[in-house]
Amino acid sequence: MELEDVVRRAREVRSRYALLEVARYGREWSTADLMNGFMGDVGDLAKLVAVHSGVREGPADLKGALEHELADCLWSLLVLADAVDVDIVSAFVNTMRSIDTYLDEQLSETPVHKG
Repeated sequence: MELEDVVRRAREVRSRYALLEVARYGREWSTADLMNGFMGDVGDLAKLVAVHSGVREGPADLKGALEHELADCLWSLLVLADAVDVDIVSAFVNTMRSIDTYLDEQLSETPVHKG
């Protein structure tokens, strides 16, 4: 699945959530609500990473739980990008290009550590 397809699927799911939110609460979640949901997902992911690191007890199916929370976080980021009118695909490509340029410069200027 291409990133554009992932974005499209996230939008489809967001539309369905909006229907549920209106039915339950009389309104769709605001951008702030979406951000708070994302923060909850990040907290859940942090706990699972602690389990993965061996410093916390966790679910029997840790891999499945990590997959779920990582996907939740990705979905939240894609939905938030839409909410603040950011083309996340272009933003990602441009940001990675900028980081590559920075890394090229830093790597050419940094002596190799011999430890």
